[in-house]
Amino acid sequence: MARKSARTKPSISIVGPGNLGSALAIELARAGYPIHQIVRRATSKITGPKALARRVKAELVIVGECPLDSDIVWITVPDDAIADVARQLADAQDWKGKTVFHSSGALTTDELSPVWEKGAEVASVHPMMTFVAGKKPSWRGIAFAVEGDEDAVRLWSLIAADLGGRPFEIDKRNKVLYHAFGAFASPLVIALMSAMEQVAAAAGIPREKAKEIMQPLLAETLNNYVRTDAPSAFSGPLVRGDVHTVRKHLTALKRAPEAREVYHALALAAIKHLPVKNRGALEKELTAHHVEVRRGSSPRKRKQVSRATKRRSE
Repeated sequence: MARKSARTKPSISIVGPGNLGSALAIELARAGYPIHQIVRRATSKITGPKALARRVKAELVIVGECPLDSDIVWITVPDDAIADVARQLADAQDWKGKTVFHSSGALTTDELSPVWEKGAEVASVHPMMTFVAGKKPSWRGIAFAVEGDEDAVRLWSLIAADLGGRPFEIDKRNKVLYHAFGAFASPLVIALMSAMEQVAAAAGIPREKAKEIMQPLLAETLNNYVRTDAPSAFSGPLVRGDVHTVRKHLTALKRAPEAREVYHALALAAIKHLPVKNRGALEKELTAHHVEVRRGSSPRKRKQVSRATKRRSE
């Protein structure tokens, strides 16, 4: 019995060799996809595309300066540049028989209209993963939100299987909320860590020491959430309904005012959506804090200022 021949993998060009584009090119090459061209914008200030092109055995070119001869063109430039890049590419060649992806989490295939109108099959393919300079996340198990033309989505599903990813289709009307969902899982978590460091500094704890202290707590909190759910993983003074401790937190956090606002917003969200005791008293305490911040001082302090002003006027 004859052995089944291996699937011929389509060739790919990557437009935008930033953090995502570079990681993608390397992983695709490792999975056996020929990388024909690494394409950079003329105005791009990204360093390292030459080294990337050499590593994946690809030609380095400028957007729009020559036709791209690959089966797939994958656009990984920042969101605001996708439509402009698509227009430049559309004017450079014929697109019949080719597939074009972009990897924005918030934008849809509408951004690719210039190449679609020239005959390309299009899809938006967004990996729910963080890509930062110098780090190489594992691709296995990454969820990819995809929407677009049927043939392009089918082709992407084959590539996802080779990368170890998990594709799922998303309604294009929900792309922005999907992307905001991702923002809560990574960049805003880092923003929360930054606020945590501000509070640590106010307490006299250096940044590196703060990381060391909080690492076990952060890891266990995330593990609890993944193993169960948000209500089951929730702990601390709000769960206990400890109004006095929350009041003390808000008072002490005046030494880190930006972090204080983060604390206030998250605590309000918690008492609305998570299991807490003394919900009414906690909400009253947090509302009083909000009024105090908006007016710029506490009621007691305002009364003292008013009395001092009256005495001076007598």
